[in-house]
Amino acid sequence: MMSDYNREQLETILLVRNHFETLEPSEKARLKKKIDRYLQFRDDVDQFLQHHFSDLCTKKCYQDNYSACCNRDGITTFFADIVINVLESSQKETDRLIKALSFSSLGLKCVYLGQEGCLWRVKPIVCQMFLCEQARKAVFGPDPGLLKEWQGLQRREKKYTWPDRPVLFDSLEAYFIRAGHTSSLMYLHNSPGLLRVKHMAATKKRLAL
Repeated sequence: MMSDYNREQLETILLVRNHFETLEPSEKARLKKKIDRYLQFRDDVDQFLQHHFSDLCTKKCYQDNYSACCNRDGITTFFADIVINVLESSQKETDRLIKALSFSSLGLKCVYLGQEGCLWRVKPIVCQMFLCEQARKAVFGPDPGLLKEWQGLQRREKKYTWPDRPVLFDSLEAYFIRAGHTSSLMYLHNSPGLLRVKHMAATKKRLAL
């Protein structure tokens, strides 16, 4: 029997993919252009993690099944995570996600974790930015300068995800809402906490005028 989590993820991936199939090539190209800067940010994070964490995390998390993130069902995915991933993925890559979600979750591993690692082309931002305490101590302890570099990447992340200003994740949700779609993963339009962030930012802006 499919879990509620798998069903929610599957429905959202199908919603996004089916919508993209209705678009003119020029509109799809416009959306791809819209996420260019975000993808550059993700490349910068990938390079940082590959250089400083790859050997440690591959052994501890993937090979030794240590991870508290990749070993659990129910990772947090934003609606925009799925939009970006489907937009950047081939049909075959998206089909792999759909196939993985079509089965009940087995064991403790994340449903998206395959034999060669994560099945996403552009994996969820929560996963990308997660560093366990053990890894942080091992890498940042001997070199505080690397911690400052990581904190800079965390600040850049908020420019795309934290809605105290116009951000990409919010605008991608709004794009699909205007097209008549809805999803429980549209946290920037549904989450009380994130709606409060928006309200406080709007109030602050009005008071500053």
